[in-house]
Amino acid sequence: MSHSIPATLIAGDGIGPEIMDATLAVLDALQAPFSWDAQVAGLGGVKSAGDPLPPATLDSIRRTRLALKGPLETPSGGGYRSSNVRLREEFKLFANMRPARTMIPGGRFDNIDLLVFRENVEGLYMGYEHYIPIEDDPHAVAIATGVNTRQGSRHILDYAFRTAIALGRKKMTVVHKANIMKALTGIFLETAYQMHKEKYADRIALDDVIVDACCMKLVTNPWQFDALVTTNLFGDILSDLTAGLVGGLGMAPGANIGQDAAIFEAVHGSAPDIAGRGIANPTALMLAAALMLDHVAEHDKAQRLRAAISDTLNKDQVRTGDLGGSASTEAFTKAVIARL
Repeated sequence: MSHSIPATLIAGDGIGPEIMDATLAVLDALQAPFSWDAQVAGLGGVKSAGDPLPPATLDSIRRTRLALKGPLETPSGGGYRSSNVRLREEFKLFANMRPARTMIPGGRFDNIDLLVFRENVEGLYMGYEHYIPIEDDPHAVAIATGVNTRQGSRHILDYAFRTAIALGRKKMTVVHKANIMKALTGIFLETAYQMHKEKYADRIALDDVIVDACCMKLVTNPWQFDALVTTNLFGDILSDLTAGLVGGLGMAPGANIGQDAAIFEAVHGSAPDIAGRGIANPTALMLAAALMLDHVAEHDKAQRLRAAISDTLNKDQVRTGDLGGSASTEAFTKAVIARL
């Protein structure tokens, strides 16, 4: 190996350790250049350090500025905030990119190839919420404040335009609700058209669609879209919807890109109900590892990994139970490695 790239490894909770072992096995087969620093977070962090995001884990990511992580469970009650939200804030991970690409033909939708760019740190997810008590009801009124900034909009939009163009996309669609939330999502829409006119008009087309209409269009004719960019809450919803077009969250990788770090993850949860049974589908985390390889300019290895996963699913017909097959996590992983 010519060079070694330090990276933080967080196996995660539930099925996390199983799918992470599978992903590390295929990365080893690829001779991926990562030098791993294993850390804990989520429920594992609470058990070992009394904190879902222990200081050692944060220090590791500050040092490596690169991480691969499995699904994290946020403990119920006890005042713990989501580890994923804390990671986004801590490392200013303003961009969440989630590709949705058909890997198994013959489903309800075929030939889907979409990119969803989601603003990751602003909007209604800032957690500015409170109750107002009235008489004997302490929760009589609930109020949430969403915050979108011009600068925050510029960060995600610039990243989305540059990345989409680099990946050969022809059209960007801004998804918004500026007909009703004229200020909160209007600032995002307005900034998108300004930036497009100033920097990108000659390289990519731009249009926009209201979020509810976008959902309807995605399930009737998803092929009309190429790349979507939107605010935090809408991006959360739309990226799950687009994952559903290609077989569900088991096929959905995510990249969180920021000023201070990049963190790659499987989008799905920790699935504690099947943890330890050896039946989890590691595809999403393997695809996240492919995005991570792209991020460090190992494009050849990224493409080989995607091709091996595709061939395993389609030519070899080796699939886990969620995809209609009967392969264990281990059997699927061995089949991908054989392809590599």
